[in-house]
Amino acid sequence: TLRRPLSQSSMADWASKNLNMHTQGIFRRRISISNMLSWNGGSIKKPMLITSNRAIKKEACEMFKLVQSYMGDRQTRMDRNHVALVTVTKCWSTQGLRDELYIQLVRQTTDNSCYRSLAWGWELMAISLAFFSPSPKFQSYLEGYIYRHLDSDENIAQRIKELVDLKTKKTSKSRKKRKQNNEDEGLPISTYAKYCYRKLQKVAVTGGKKGLRKPTVEEIAHARNAIVTPSLFGSSLQEIMLRQQDLYPGNKLPWVQTQLSQQVLALGGEQTEGIFRVPGDIDEVNALKLQVDQWRIPSSLSDPNIPASLLKLWYRELEEPVIPQQFYKECISNYENPDAAVAVVQHLPELNRLVLCYLIHFLQIFARPSNVGRTKMDVNNLAMVMAPNCLRCQSDDPRVIFENTRKEMSFLRMLIVHLDTSCMEGLL
Repeated sequence: TLRRPLSQSSMADWASKNLNMHTQGIFRRRISISNMLSWNGGSIKKPMLITSNRAIKKEACEMFKLVQSYMGDRQTRMDRNHVALVTVTKCWSTQGLRDELYIQLVRQTTDNSCYRSLAWGWELMAISLAFFSPSPKFQSYLEGYIYRHLDSDENIAQRIKELVDLKTKKTSKSRKKRKQNNEDEGLPISTYAKYCYRKLQKVAVTGGKKGLRKPTVEEIAHARNAIVTPSLFGSSLQEIMLRQQDLYPGNKLPWVQTQLSQQVLALGGEQTEGIFRVPGDIDEVNALKLQVDQWRIPSSLSDPNIPASLLKLWYRELEEPVIPQQFYKECISNYENPDAAVAVVQHLPELNRLVLCYLIHFLQIFARPSNVGRTKMDVNNLAMVMAPNCLRCQSDDPRVIFENTRKEMSFLRMLIVHLDTSCMEGLL
């Protein structure tokens, strides 16, 4: 289920305060907000949003051409992957361009009479959300815009028909300027909108692509494919198990969980100082994530901190935490009671119980005194770094979050010390 957006304000509310109003004609008459937020076949001579940064002013106009090129509304010699790469890299490198891109995409996906162009505009928005989020101030407005398209396919089809009928009344010359196309040349717009809505909520919390390496063509292609084929990261446990049925029909646990865990051990993670506390190189983690999402584990890995960091990320990004939200209060209420803590685990849904027991069994290996002497990661340290990946506090009150963090750590410590996981030995 998708929650309603936090703000019910319309995009026009944001536009009235932040749009860099354009003018037209010899008398330089102001273009209305509705026209500023409707598809435009021409170029723009200044940014959509108010800015005093000269570099951004110039880049914004060039970026609008890239958006048009990706959507098929402007000719270009680059293929669409490279157009997306240039566009995304500009915004990933320059934070000031991010809201500008999203407002340009809002404009070009509003009152667009070509379905193919419209679909590609939504596709570019979905790809962009894999790399960076809008500013906190703009997020709620973008969220509201996307939300209004979750079930809008019939309305969009009707609107395109109205726009096409309106254009047929004009001269034949103007009709040739742009291909009229109301055929389905892409996924339903609601499919893109639902993906963008979930992705926006996640990227606003976790942030976009991290590291020093710029986006790659492979990452662009991966971001596009994720619209139809959900990633192993950020999905629900049920979706992940459903996806792996064809490849690993006999597995009772997520392939990504067992493979990354085994890689940490195979590379000597239980003898590595600071394992799970010391982060792996972020660019190497990103590269491994890309391969894992293609069901591949490279043989060139040498640092156990790389799979360890990615494993933590996988747990943290699950759509619903390993311990579902309805059990959260019970967990923090029994953070000092070993029997009650173990009882919570026994009441979890079967898949969640298996995944959590596998994780605890895995952590119990590191909690052995012979390994703690090398890793300097005793049961308290292990609980501290892993608890945030298993339990999620929903409160916005800093005091509640601080207090619950201590209880979450204690609860996980109870499980590492007291939960019998002998049944997980050798389970895949």
